[in-house]
Amino acid sequence: MGTTGKRNNIKTVRKLTVTAIMSALGFALMMLDFPVPIMPSFIKFDFSELPALITAFAYGPGYGVLVCLLKNALHLPITSTQFVGELSNFLMGAAFVFVAGLFYKIKRTRSFALIGSLVGNFAMAVACFVVNFFITYPIYMEILIPEQAILGMYQAIMPSMDSIWKAILVFNVPFTFVKGLASVAITFLIYQKISPLLKGKNLS
Repeated sequence: MGTTGKRNNIKTVRKLTVTAIMSALGFALMMLDFPVPIMPSFIKFDFSELPALITAFAYGPGYGVLVCLLKNALHLPITSTQFVGELSNFLMGAAFVFVAGLFYKIKRTRSFALIGSLVGNFAMAVACFVVNFFITYPIYMEILIPEQAILGMYQAIMPSMDSIWKAILVFNVPFTFVKGLASVAITFLIYQKISPLLKGKNLS
């Protein structure tokens, strides 16, 4: 095997290793979720997309999506949602980090990373409505919680909520967008500092 082949193998091993570490970190952050007073109790805030976004910037959108997949796979043994919550989390997170990572892969500048992050965050917000309305809530209402019980949790905060689609649009979508913005902000604060470590540069 030539020198180039050895270097490529080392890079691949590093990417897979860091992806595994980031997946474990994402899982840990999922476990550190917390409720938000203005949201129904079953909707919680966490920073678990943060490691996936960083990985997407460092190695490309595919690796970011892989982190989203693996962190949810790690969460499956302790799920309380019959795997539906994990599927929802994966689909929304994947939309976010894939779009953001793709933009940055096309043009590796700070401004393009910001644009990609915001567009990706918007994609996650759109995915939030689509996934929840067509997949998550229908399954929940079929096997876990009656529709009226779900609506009741929203109506306790805003009595005018009279349909699931309105509740998702008014509560879930903005919440998801703000949640994504938090991950974007932290990523922009720390990415340049940790990028050399992720890429194996300037290491003794």
